[in-house]
Amino acid sequence: MRLLVATTNKGKLREFKRILEPLGIEVITPYEKIEVRESGTSFLENAYLKAKAYYEKFKMPTVADDSGLIVEAISPYPGIYSSRFYEIDLWGKEEIKESKDEANIRKLLRVLKNEKNRRAKFVAVIVFYDKDKGFFVEGEVKGVITESPTGDKGFGYDPIFIPEGYDRTMAELSPEEKDLISHRGKALRKLYRILKECEKT
Repeated sequence: MRLLVATTNKGKLREFKRILEPLGIEVITPYEKIEVRESGTSFLENAYLKAKAYYEKFKMPTVADDSGLIVEAISPYPGIYSSRFYEIDLWGKEEIKESKDEANIRKLLRVLKNEKNRRAKFVAVIVFYDKDKGFFVEGEVKGVITESPTGDKGFGYDPIFIPEGYDRTMAELSPEEKDLISHRGKALRKLYRILKECEKT
């Protein structure tokens, strides 16, 4: 089975390949980026918009992920704005010094500076889109936000998120450890199980 992944995010592509290819699914990377206006009000709506746009361009079974971090004290934020939290007006914009990821982390830590409730969760919604069928799956992992970044693995908010049951941030876990518990790992394994069931029918 071949699946086009509707993203040019290198971190997400690595995770898709790591998790799906050992299961016998060939992950296809788009040869060009499509600008999709993520105008939805939920992870599901935005994932659907991306999956549909990439399917219509490349005409092959497509999966699209929309995911992010939801922090209980400021819920539903960063939420669907996770990748561009630094630039939204709420709580003031954050200057990019090293990278967008670093600016997002700096802003979130600033917003939570005097906040005792640091509970949070990563959420992923993955939409499968093909000409005659479609479905979506979800995954989440709960944890807490740290006071400062630690670790150099992963991407996004991984350096400030400690998953439940661990004493290390996501960015301190090996890729294999992360995939077992991550929101995207959980969603992708659900996706695989449904695709296998579809093959039988």
